[in-house]
Amino acid sequence: MSVLANDRLLRALAREPVDRTPVWIMRQAGRYLPEYRATRARAGSFLGLATNPELACEVTLQPLARFPLDAAILFSDILMIPKAMGVGLTFAEGEGPRIERPLRSGADIDALPIPDPAKELRFVTDAVSLIRRELAGRVPLIGFAGSPWTVATYMVEGSSSRDFVHSKALLASDPQALHRLLAKLARATTDYLNAQVEAGAQALMIFDTWGGALSTPEYLEFSLAYMERIAAGLLRERDGRRVPLILFTKGGGAWLSKMAASGADALGIDWKTELSAARKAVGERVALQGNLDPAALFDSPEAIRAHVARVLESYGHAEGHVFNLGHGVQPGVDPDNVAAMVAAVQELSPAYHR
Repeated sequence: MSVLANDRLLRALAREPVDRTPVWIMRQAGRYLPEYRATRARAGSFLGLATNPELACEVTLQPLARFPLDAAILFSDILMIPKAMGVGLTFAEGEGPRIERPLRSGADIDALPIPDPAKELRFVTDAVSLIRRELAGRVPLIGFAGSPWTVATYMVEGSSSRDFVHSKALLASDPQALHRLLAKLARATTDYLNAQVEAGAQALMIFDTWGGALSTPEYLEFSLAYMERIAAGLLRERDGRRVPLILFTKGGGAWLSKMAASGADALGIDWKTELSAARKAVGERVALQGNLDPAALFDSPEAIRAHVARVLESYGHAEGHVFNLGHGVQPGVDPDNVAAMVAAVQELSPAYHR
């Protein structure tokens, strides 16, 4: 078994006793940190940063040098699989990702290759190995991928979207073609996450950012079913310890009971669902991660402490809680406010673990 100086995250995800609630932050390495912006400038572009193992390692570790967090998360992007599939990924400054050759037909989908993580995604696994070595057992390393549905929306739309016109049109007009795309992405994602585990990732997370755009029947058929397929194919033990899986569907509060049966060890909860309601929905089946509104970090340190207290109170006196935001930290946040949040979790959460 690998020795960790701080294994609170892994114990909380297993719903085992901890001395305080572990805390990490989605997008904890990012534009709100001046040191990240400096490294990003050196890299020349976002993709230049994300595809350079040494620089990806550097920015992964930056927030841990600044805050006493309980986990590191690989610095990467959910669109690395489409990049490896050859659809042409670029990031325009201020505009987000662009797919040069969007998928608009069954023939486009059938032509997609399944990437080999050891080749087309080697820069990611090299980064994982390097980060794990540099962490030297301080905290666990989380690997991640996007959900098949969420990644598919970018590949079909060609960019970020609010209404998902092309994706929903494909779902309605040719659902079998969409299923073929999702099946390819599920297989590729399973291979990709397993490669991250083999390289050293000690926990995994699937980000289903756009699952909440679907109706309930559509979510179960086109999103959750493929995340279940991934969960069933993952390596779940490494170095003598379970590799837990966190599943996060933004806007998925109505489906938590179904998600709890997916094979995941924990569910990420956004800020629109009370943790007390989420606990009631899932019972003792899974741990929960969340769920401070990211906008709360624009408040004063005193107010942030009160927000943290309310989240902890909503979860209550029980194991199985990982404190996090309900989505990623926003670029304009003052790092001192992140420090205030982490300090509040450390100060206030031990009372819930006695």
